[in-house]
Amino acid sequence: MKILVTGGAGFIGSAVVRQGIRDGHDIVNLDALTYAANLANVAPVSNAPGYVFEQVSITDANALSSVFARHKPDAVMHLAAESHVDRSIDGPAAFIETNITGTYTLLEAARAYWKDQEQPDSFRFHHVSTDEVFGSLGETGMFTEDTPYDPRSPYSASKASSDHLVRAWGETYGLPIVLTNCSNNYGPYHFPEKLIPVVILNALHGRPIPVYGAGENVRDWLYVEDHADALLLVLQKGVTGRSYNIGGENEARNIDLVRTICTLLDARRPQNAPHERLIEFVEDRPGHDLRYAIDPTRIREELGWRPSVTVQEGLAKTVDWYLANEEWWQPLLDRQGVGHRLGTV
Repeated sequence: MKILVTGGAGFIGSAVVRQGIRDGHDIVNLDALTYAANLANVAPVSNAPGYVFEQVSITDANALSSVFARHKPDAVMHLAAESHVDRSIDGPAAFIETNITGTYTLLEAARAYWKDQEQPDSFRFHHVSTDEVFGSLGETGMFTEDTPYDPRSPYSASKASSDHLVRAWGETYGLPIVLTNCSNNYGPYHFPEKLIPVVILNALHGRPIPVYGAGENVRDWLYVEDHADALLLVLQKGVTGRSYNIGGENEARNIDLVRTICTLLDARRPQNAPHERLIEFVEDRPGHDLRYAIDPTRIREELGWRPSVTVQEGLAKTVDWYLANEEWWQPLLDRQGVGHRLGTV
């Protein structure tokens, strides 16, 4: 297939680009290259014969129409989004503009292109979203595809809005759409403002490791390369109009995750051990959801997908990758907002 991937220089998007090229697809990587994007994320495949990069914003209707006309993709995988909850608390406008207006603009460009191509049934618009649209769980229960939406942050509200837009374009205009909602991703090329890279890099530099509240918040952790594999599978074999929850089947409290990373670093950098001494509990995030957990039954039973690594295996792979790739993360430490607490209102 020829796949147009939006946000393909970001964390999850670049994993899709790399996996897509390895699987033999042609990839058109469309990215505006905002603060969290990095073309080094796709350097391993940038010289592949089936790879093309377009620096375009999903809010630019004319540029999107030109990209569709020139490249004629068989499918769209929409991953371009503002995604950092703390940044959404400080500056929600960018999340509304990119995640809602940008998704609308992309849907309209895709619909016009699909009509020009005489509405092929084989076309797919795959919208990639988050489990955060479902709100917060208590100590028990899991999110299914039928869980009512209950977003609690500007980020999750903007993603919930984009989900609704995609479903509406499928129902109203017949655009062949599929949706996925994933749990927390981690792994190589993760921009250093999210929890796991912050823990790794702060520990390496001997700086305090901030843990929100008491660290009791629970997340289901999904290794990013497993996620990319699932996304490409849904694109090709998912039922049109259907949504699929993608989870790592790896629930963990934040504090336990942080301590596991510290233990891994103790073994690899023993001269600075114990790294756990750097943990510092800080004021909690406003409206911090207690727990997310994904029920992945549908994707497992319908498409035969399950994650390939446990959180312990994935964390070890992630720590090893950061230790071996300082030339990737070192320049990112100077980017706006990195290394500073955001989202405190």
